[in-house]
Amino acid sequence: MADSAAAQPRDTLILVYNADGGALAALRDAVHKLVSPASYPCSLCAVSYGAVGMKADWRRFLDSLPVATRFHHRDDFQAAWPGLAIALPAILLQRGGAAPAVLIDAATLDAQRDVGALIETLRTALAAAR
Repeated sequence: MADSAAAQPRDTLILVYNADGGALAALRDAVHKLVSPASYPCSLCAVSYGAVGMKADWRRFLDSLPVATRFHHRDDFQAAWPGLAIALPAILLQRGGAAPAVLIDAATLDAQRDVGALIETLRTALAAAR
């Protein structure tokens, strides 16, 4: 007999950056963050990434979560979910096969000043969503 829990689709945390994907866009974004961090349009990127990659504390936290994680840039998110118009950046929660819902909106992400605050905000949002 199959385990019914194993047959259920897993919840997924979807992190959507307000930046386009690709190597050229990443280089352009890295320069923008260094030269003019106050005008950089992706607060999620600014807080969770350093100059060369994802911050270790953020990576460890995401890896510890009991949900799958998926990352999207603005362009590939719009291609994957063309009918979902939301302000970016955003963190969404997709329960099973349902459409994703905003868990943390752009305004809340814009208010995060460091990785520790972002971790606590996400931890609180996930607890409230359960």
